[in-house]
Amino acid sequence: MATMYLVQAFKLSGKKLVAEPVQQVKTHEKAVQTAERMAPSRAGVIAFSQEVDVETDTYDEPRVLLRIGSLPPGLLEG
Repeated sequence: MATMYLVQAFKLSGKKLVAEPVQQVKTHEKAVQTAERMAPSRAGVIAFSQEVDVETDTYDEPRVLLRIGSLPPGLLEG
């Protein structure tokens, strides 16, 4: 199993949140730092990790590391 660390930002287009491309980073710390750096210029940002079994191409449930700002309803809610 490998751990992927991802950051997803959202911008406002009118009243609608629009997803920007997901960024993959190497560590938990880098995911949090990237989300914090992006937050002031975005409507919302979420950093999360996900365990991946590359041999079977299976993914565990994502684990939220940080949420900032406005995010789409239901996005990675426990």
